[in-house]
Amino acid sequence: MSSRQNGRRKLKAEINVVPYIDVTLVLLIIFMITAPMLQTGVEVDLPQAEAQASEQKNDPPVVVSIDKTGQYFVDIGGQESEAVGPEELLIKVAAVLKNKPEIQVFIRGDQAVDYGKVVSAMAALKNAGVAKVGLMTQPYRH
Repeated sequence: MSSRQNGRRKLKAEINVVPYIDVTLVLLIIFMITAPMLQTGVEVDLPQAEAQASEQKNDPPVVVSIDKTGQYFVDIGGQESEAVGPEELLIKVAAVLKNKPEIQVFIRGDQAVDYGKVVSAMAALKNAGVAKVGLMTQPYRH
């Protein structure tokens, strides 16, 4: 019996940190995966006021105009602009993109229009599948 007592190990007063490292690694992986999903923005290529005009493709662009009252107008392929609501805007642009996925899309907003209307138009175009939205401006005059 005395040989058993002599063979007993001494107790250690140290903290086992391996489980904490495992939990930290799992949390790090979860945050790395979810962080890009939390960014909810609309990508917009804003033209510089003094920059050269963007290159024109073969097809005329789709131009979404917003007048100072906040009404949306769609100009598809040089046709006459027609007044539409936000839902119709999404449907019309999605139909054009189905046939011509590379077509350019621009927003032309009155400077007196509420910023929220322009953002709503950009969100509708993003939901329709437009990869890049250009904002039209007047050329800068010295």
